[in-house]
Amino acid sequence: MIFSNIDFNDEEPIYIQIKNNIKDMISKGMFNKGSKLPSTRELSEILNVSRNSVISAFEELKDEGVIHSQKGKGTFVSISNVYKENTWNINWDEKYNKYANLCEELDIVKSEIPWEKDLISFKSISPQGELFDIDEIKKSFLNRISLEGHKLLNYGYAKGYQPLINYLLSYMEDKGVDTSNKDILITNGFTEGLDIILSSFTKSGDTIICENPTHNTAIKLFKVYDLNIVGIDMTDNGMDLEILEKELKNNDVKLSFVVPSYHNPTGIVMRHKERYELYNLMKKYNVPIIEDGFNEELLHTGSHICPIAALDGSSNGVLYIGSFSKVLFPGMRIGWILADKSIINKLESVKRCKNIHVSFLDQAILYDYLNNGSFEKYMKKIKKFYKEKYEFALECVKKYIHTDYIMGEGGLHIFLKLDNINSRELLSRCYEKGVIFMCGDVFYIDDSGHDTLRLGFSRLDFEDIEKGIKIIGSVIDELR
Repeated sequence: MIFSNIDFNDEEPIYIQIKNNIKDMISKGMFNKGSKLPSTRELSEILNVSRNSVISAFEELKDEGVIHSQKGKGTFVSISNVYKENTWNINWDEKYNKYANLCEELDIVKSEIPWEKDLISFKSISPQGELFDIDEIKKSFLNRISLEGHKLLNYGYAKGYQPLINYLLSYMEDKGVDTSNKDILITNGFTEGLDIILSSFTKSGDTIICENPTHNTAIKLFKVYDLNIVGIDMTDNGMDLEILEKELKNNDVKLSFVVPSYHNPTGIVMRHKERYELYNLMKKYNVPIIEDGFNEELLHTGSHICPIAALDGSSNGVLYIGSFSKVLFPGMRIGWILADKSIINKLESVKRCKNIHVSFLDQAILYDYLNNGSFEKYMKKIKKFYKEKYEFALECVKKYIHTDYIMGEGGLHIFLKLDNINSRELLSRCYEKGVIFMCGDVFYIDDSGHDTLRLGFSRLDFEDIEKGIKIIGSVIDELR
């Protein structure tokens, strides 16, 4: 009990010492404004003093406006800790480690132009929220709560919610993946999945191979883990495989990272032939593949191509990271790692060390939604919707923007290379006219891409897509 630490002396009246101790406690923040004090009877028993001494102390504190009583409720503190001691100022800038400083340095959310009302923003490639099946999600929430109740609100398991794991294993089998010796770890989206893998398998100075350009979040994580990044230039069919083999010969490569479908940022979809050749090259040089299953679900151009993980059969050379975030409920932050059972067993311990587990309530709701057939209906609707948006945006780009070339086969964005135009200067001028986009340089691991940009159209209506692209095109004409 906080009051049991009072040591009384023989020099001052007891009530004065009680009063001064209460004021001191308030000044040190041990009581906040509105805190309830023990009754005079309770406090006299705690302190082993007469109740009259406590009553006298309380009366003086009331006279000074420090405390007040409410009939039938008790006695409460009336002030904040106004008796401040000397301030304590630490220079935290000197204490941040390299990891924290790099995270801030590479945080493009802080360094790029933020979204503002009335801006036409081509920055986002997240799904359009108005398309979400809110009524179906409500039903899934009520269904899971009624079936499992408090279990979903308590601690869960690091590996994940088993019904969702079982669903995703079946889901991956439908993609052509042999899951007989595979297992799944549920993660907080793609980012945590990649972070868990890198923190488990790499050390400072290790080499990782990836496409150049590639996913900005991946670049950020590679850098904060102090990895040596070898970027492979892109062709229309993904990584340039001739350059890839040269780099595999000349480097001691720990891991590789590839985004074979609707590649971010280029939008390229690797053909089956190139996927097979890439897989065999990595197998030849014994370099494990981290596959980002980015946007595979959209499939709105041509037939679906099996992920590289499907080429791995019963082997253990591919670590697949999946997520629905770019098509479905990104706020739930649910992704997964598919890998050999022994690997998932180890990564489960890493996950438990980092943040115990992903919200079981969210996992259960998502499982119910996926399992009741709502997902298939939703995907049928949005594939048509985003296909029309993509085709319209592409038509507008070809009509209004003078480009060196255009990349992308669907998905939620288009990647452009400009003809000797710096996209940073272009962005600055477009911003003045109410349009922003992602400059391409943030996706490159070297000092290149300054003449490229990514246009995300998923959250814009058709009118703003055309208006925004027309403005970008007009500014490019001014700069030429």
